[in-house]
Amino acid sequence: MNFLTPGPSQLYFTVETHIKSALKNDICAISHRSKAFQQVIGHTIAQIRQLMNVPDDYYITFTASATEIWERILQNLSAEYSYHLVNGSFSKKFYDFAVSLKRNASKHEVALGQCFDLNSFTVPSQTEVLCLTHNETSTGVSMPLSDIYELRKQHPDKLIALDMVSSAPYPDLDFRHIDTAFFSVQKCFGLPAGLGVWIFNEKCLEKSLALEKAGMSTGTYHTISSLVKNIRTNETPETPNMLGIYLLGKVCEDMNNRGIGAIRNETNYKAALMYHTIQQGENFKAFVENEKFRSKTVIVADVIKPKASFFINKFKEHQITVGSGYGAGKDTQIRIANFPTHSKETFELLAELMSK
Repeated sequence: MNFLTPGPSQLYFTVETHIKSALKNDICAISHRSKAFQQVIGHTIAQIRQLMNVPDDYYITFTASATEIWERILQNLSAEYSYHLVNGSFSKKFYDFAVSLKRNASKHEVALGQCFDLNSFTVPSQTEVLCLTHNETSTGVSMPLSDIYELRKQHPDKLIALDMVSSAPYPDLDFRHIDTAFFSVQKCFGLPAGLGVWIFNEKCLEKSLALEKAGMSTGTYHTISSLVKNIRTNETPETPNMLGIYLLGKVCEDMNNRGIGAIRNETNYKAALMYHTIQQGENFKAFVENEKFRSKTVIVADVIKPKASFFINKFKEHQITVGSGYGAGKDTQIRIANFPTHSKETFELLAELMSK
């Protein structure tokens, strides 16, 4: 079966080989404090840094999930005030976490399928961290990098946090325009779930230390200060997902050998094919009307007739599983993941099936 679901998704085609290698080399059994595993962490960080062009002065650390990182960002980077741009279920959950943590959070929310007009809202002056979602997994809306860079230009004094859960490593992001970014591995990286990657700069460390000095709690074992203290020696505060870190390093190495340029070009080709197919047929319509904001990695289509479940079941007969819509769109939409492990041939077959 080819899983074109938005996450968990199809495993990257080299993962099986790397799992066998991990078992052969006892990766899951060695001490997480050993030199051998420090080398694994060092290798993984180096491969992520190369693949995503992460500057040397940004820390790369590991958590249990991207969901955890929502909480860690709010605990470590805000004493009171966070501001959220919301255009779907996951950007809304980021805001909800702030409310749950008793932060004085505020948001600018637009309709599902829409992105943001930077002239239509004002970021409160007291905002400590501005929370953005590059790719809204629930709706297939992607925020242009140019808009993110413009927000940095407008608000140089505020920390900018970027959710890249369903887009990394596709976007050619200039990290100098943001302070922290994060993702999980079960989407574009094609790995088993259970690992989050948190990237942040020195400004984030300084903010977290200042909160600690002021007597505020920034969490427990996964505070920024604890993560930094350990990652400087290629270690983690706790026993981590050792297999996940090993596999991530190996898959990033595979992607680097292939070349991020080639991966982006193929992603663009598959996205163009799918959007063209959706627009040309009678049964589907692109949910995101403005092409400027259409995600390349999570493609969402309204099903005009008969029902989304009809097509999902038909595609399964041809060994292709696509995702249902999310939330309110569960019964009326399909979501198609376009990740590096998904082949052009699979997309061409899907396009043929959708055209019939």
